[in-house]
Amino acid sequence: MTSVDVSTETTPEDSGPGGYAAARLRLLQEESRSGPPRRAALAGLTDAWLAGLFRAGGPAGVPRGAALVAVGGYGRSELSPRSDLDLLLLHDGTADGAEVAALADRLWYPVWDLGIALDHSVRTPAEARKTAGEDLKVHLGLLDARHIAGDPGLTAALRTDVLADWRNQAVRRLPELRELCEERAERQGELSHLLEPDLKEARGGLRDATALRAVAASWLADAPREGLADARRQLLDVRDALHLATGRATDRLALQEQDQVAAELGLLDADTLLRQVYEAARVVAYAGDVTWREVGRVLRARSGRPRLRTMLGGRAGGGVRRGGDAGAERSPLAEGVVEQEGEAVLARAARPERDPVLPLRAAAAAAQAGLPLSLHAVRRLAAAARPLPVPWPAEAREQLVTLLGAGRPTVPVWEALEAEGLITRLLPDWERVRCRPQRNAVHTWTVDRHLVETAVRAADLTRRVGRPDLLLVAALLHDIGKGWPGDHSVAGETIARDVAARIGFDAGDVAVLACLVRHHLLLVETATRRDLDDPATVRGVAEAVGCVGTLELLHALTEADALATGPAAWSAWRGALVADLVQRVAGALSGDAPVEAESEREEAPPTAEQERLVVEAFRTGGPVVGLRTEDDAEVGAEPLGVELTVAVRDRPGVLAAVAGVLAMHRLTVRAAELREVGVPVPEASSVLLLSWRVAAEYGSLPQATRVRADLARALDGSLDIEARLAEREAAYPRRRGTVAPPARVTVAPTGSRAATVIEVRARDVPGLLHRIGRALEGAGVRVRSAHVSTLGANAVDAFYVTGLDGAPLTGERAVGVAREMEGVLRG
Repeated sequence: MTSVDVSTETTPEDSGPGGYAAARLRLLQEESRSGPPRRAALAGLTDAWLAGLFRAGGPAGVPRGAALVAVGGYGRSELSPRSDLDLLLLHDGTADGAEVAALADRLWYPVWDLGIALDHSVRTPAEARKTAGEDLKVHLGLLDARHIAGDPGLTAALRTDVLADWRNQAVRRLPELRELCEERAERQGELSHLLEPDLKEARGGLRDATALRAVAASWLADAPREGLADARRQLLDVRDALHLATGRATDRLALQEQDQVAAELGLLDADTLLRQVYEAARVVAYAGDVTWREVGRVLRARSGRPRLRTMLGGRAGGGVRRGGDAGAERSPLAEGVVEQEGEAVLARAARPERDPVLPLRAAAAAAQAGLPLSLHAVRRLAAAARPLPVPWPAEAREQLVTLLGAGRPTVPVWEALEAEGLITRLLPDWERVRCRPQRNAVHTWTVDRHLVETAVRAADLTRRVGRPDLLLVAALLHDIGKGWPGDHSVAGETIARDVAARIGFDAGDVAVLACLVRHHLLLVETATRRDLDDPATVRGVAEAVGCVGTLELLHALTEADALATGPAAWSAWRGALVADLVQRVAGALSGDAPVEAESEREEAPPTAEQERLVVEAFRTGGPVVGLRTEDDAEVGAEPLGVELTVAVRDRPGVLAAVAGVLAMHRLTVRAAELREVGVPVPEASSVLLLSWRVAAEYGSLPQATRVRADLARALDGSLDIEARLAEREAAYPRRRGTVAPPARVTVAPTGSRAATVIEVRARDVPGLLHRIGRALEGAGVRVRSAHVSTLGANAVDAFYVTGLDGAPLTGERAVGVAREMEGVLRG
């Protein structure tokens, strides 16, 4: 045992209960000693007292082949002021039973007399191993066995055997241990978010830290070490202060005791205490996530190894390579990001030091695929990635929106980024809300987690709004002002303006986001506290939001915020009141400011390059393709992909054909416009001009000549796009990914006088525009113009269509076309 330098250390001569109790009290009252030194000193003091009790009967009173062993927390020398004692009286079975019983009584009764909780057992080594094999908790306690008194060889032999058993049984025991941790987390909740957390049992608490030690002892996997020891120490320090403040053996940090515990630790206040606890718990919880994924990979590899040896004639190699097998299959997810062994990792060619968008792209790809972001990838990104320029490039903003729109898988990816400091590097204002407690019984989460949870809820509502990107970013920022004094909505408005401009939104979008943050409580407070029949109530809300589009966003944000707050914050009654208010305000706004139909606005004339393509398409009779790379773009242009322009004589199926060819070439459509352009030639038919903003999913862009050749074949029927896309789907089967809201197709109520406006809101997936084009063609309508936009992972597309006679569709037929398209896209 490590010697302990304490003035109160006992000797065998003063080993009675009174002497130990007085020495123990003096130790706990020493203000100069706290934390690990005090815990070690308390363990040493207790060791000396128990060793004295063990030898009190002299040589005749101690059976041969007996030892006193500390296990569990006491075995780790982690004695808090009110900790119980976990003791094992070990004997080799040769001594008389009465002698062993007498020794046990001499040990246990003094402990009980002092009112110290005692978990004790008397066993032979064989019995101890048998019990450990039947009871996982016993086995875990024995992993920390430490000799106190008696025959040290007996203790050493048991430790060796118990560790050997643990390693030999790891394939069976580790899944059992993981299940135990998950069940406990389900019962106790997450330590990093609870207002009255259990420091030991909740997820991220001391039990989980002990489980990680057990995993490391198996030699199959190890937890990330950075920060873990400090986090464990902080939680133990808080438990020590809690024991001293309450005088009880408790692990629950109750509200009424937090101020006293904070004072005991020399902290400013209870909020500072909780933030410290939450930060430590997050370190432990994240280390657990990483470790259990590694355990899963190792166990899967071991289960497959016998079959591999059979296939290779017994030549399969040795152990599992830490960090993943270099020969494991790697499937591309995005530029610089691949899937390997169930995780999103960086591609071998990725260069974070040259690609400042890579952290967001990797996070978005991982969340959309429903995969965790590997520890190695996150740490490499944190160490090497260059800071983003301000304002952010368009791709960075799109990747942030894509990450936020992934739904539930966003949470673990966000936590991985936060664990390595990437979130506060991207969004410096996040630091003020990180781990900030909310002392409100309605709130389930800390401020920062509530913001992420609101984005998760908002992802389910993106089909209800025309700007899902603004909804998701507003969800992330709506409570950002809670890190500042005063009204958090007022402070948040200022912060939201700065953040929105920083990440690259234009002035109009910045104003909308600021409005949403400033008024994110307006609808629910007005609906539940004001008279909705009073015109002033409706007029006040209308003046605050300004337009129907902002009202639509605020309605969705209100619901997402309430759902993310907790079960008491939203109900059918509140939802109905808010919906009633929104309907009244929308009517007022629509009456005051009619929406101008987009198709009625004057379109910009074709550029000289577009006119050249139109003339060439008419002259040749075939499609003409122009590709404008970022290097050719004008200074200040949005560098989100490249411009691809296609000119082709008007004919049925053009939209579906072009979209299908782009999907075939793995080009993601970020924005697109389709319009008719007249050719100044007598009796000439019009030419369709399709302007696309595209980006390669990964790798380099295809050559324009290849795209043109495939497009010509698609239009003349010699290229079966459906078959090619099916082959691609078969080669790269769809991952489990996220469950997106179903597609929504509607007829715009304020359409054009010359066409019917069909609006599609759906998840942006490969081939989406091709399917839409095929659905429109199958419905027997003609696309006069189209406006396609991809906002993160969501597509919001408007198609101005007519019948084959060139007239707008009747109301009934328009609704029928919309329903038919919705069925196709959801099927």
